Amino acid sequence: MDLQELYRDVILDHNKHPRNFGHLDPCDSSADGNNPLCGDRLTVTLRMQDGELGEVCFEGKGCAISTASASLMTEAVKGKTLAEIAQLHELVHHTLTDTQAPIPKELGKLAALAGVREYPARVKCASLCWHTLAAALDHLQTEGESSPASVTTE
Repeated sequence: MDLQELYRDVILDHNKHPRNFGHLDPCDSSADGNNPLCGDRLTVTLRMQDGELGEVCFEGKGCAISTASASLMTEAVKGKTLAEIAQLHELVHHTLTDTQAPIPKELGKLAALAGVREYPARVKCASLCWHTLAAALDHLQTEGESSPASVTTE
């Protein structure tokens, strides 16, 4: 199976049947993400457990790439520490933005997102959820904040 076929199949599957779609209540942190250029909007809610991401959900409206990326992300980050999530975020970002970089095997299913780099205007669609998750995780460090964190990509 070539990259384009993998990209198409995984994106379609995760768009039609998003994993971890919904809202956690109660949650330890949340963040709202918005891409005003294409209209993608999502909210990420999460719960930590013993220093790891125990549960993470997303909800919102977006294109197929945005929805599929959020679904893939939630599967990939569950059970990881904050440092592991930050490292994975960096790896995904590098894969999406460096068209010459080889696709790392450690991405697993996330490798399907590499197909987005052929369409530079869609990179923000695939990365919005990652920026929103990062904002929610950063928000954990700010005690006393009751409103969700917010991130806008343009």
